[in-house]
Amino acid sequence: MGLSNLGIFHTIVGIAAIVAALIGLIRYAKINLNVLSGRVYFLGTVVTSVTALGISKHGGFNPGHAFSIFILLLVSIAFYLHSRKKESMRARYFENFLLSFSFFLSLVPTVNETFTRVPVGHPLAKDISSPVIGQTLLVLLVLFIAGSVYQFINQKKERGLAKK
Repeated sequence: MGLSNLGIFHTIVGIAAIVAALIGLIRYAKINLNVLSGRVYFLGTVVTSVTALGISKHGGFNPGHAFSIFILLLVSIAFYLHSRKKESMRARYFENFLLSFSFFLSLVPTVNETFTRVPVGHPLAKDISSPVIGQTLLVLLVLFIAGSVYQFINQKKERGLAKK
């Protein structure tokens, strides 16, 4: 597999962030920064995005680095909305969307790296253009869209209950 020490650390923290996001999405229908799983997702995503900037298969700045910077921006804005705009329902919609979008975007390089490395010696995909990667990302996009609609409906219901 050929991972550096930074790559191994990056992978372990990234897996923890993904697991935390999945726990939050299953348990709360969102990545909730008020609970442990949300905080682990946030911190793990920040660490993973920063460490990704030190990793390069192809040398120099590449699309993976741009993804990392964009994901850092998304989670930073979501954290700002969470911590500074507590009373705003509109901020909650954006916060939840940004966290879910950052999670979806995190899965793009995750799928690519996993499918081009596993199983060792005979990976599922040759490169990012392999159909299995495109099909998997399409399924994840559909799940992201459906999940975002579900989150929006769920938040709207919560907002309605809070007004009563």
